[in-house]
Amino acid sequence: MSPSAVYILTASFLTYPMLWTLSLHLHSAVTGSYVSGTYSIVFVNCPNEQIARDIARAILEKKLAASVNILPKTSTLHFWKGEIEETTEILLLIKTKTSKIHMLSSYMRLIHPFEIPELFSVPMNQGDPHYLKWLKEEGMIED
Repeated sequence: MSPSAVYILTASFLTYPMLWTLSLHLHSAVTGSYVSGTYSIVFVNCPNEQIARDIARAILEKKLAASVNILPKTSTLHFWKGEIEETTEILLLIKTKTSKIHMLSSYMRLIHPFEIPELFSVPMNQGDPHYLKWLKEEGMIED
């Protein structure tokens, strides 16, 4: 392939994000490499440990996540209805497919006791290849 053809092909993929994403997934399938951002870590605060455990188990049973860490009590200061409040909360770190975050968020609004559950995510850009493989193969996250 000539250098100009490679340039045009590369420019096409960069110009069209969908083509670029598809090419990354194809490359990942062929080489077994990880596509950055395929999985995310979702942060959710809960009012106590029992609710955190119940939520973690529920989202695992629904196959909305592969793994959930329950972090110990933390102090939180925040605004609520114009007033500063101080509470203690339990933090969930939920590992899931990035494509599942919308479904996870909708489900969280149904089962979480907070009027507005705190839920945000960050994509996994790097990680141990064995762990990322486990997320894909053993994590049981269904599409």
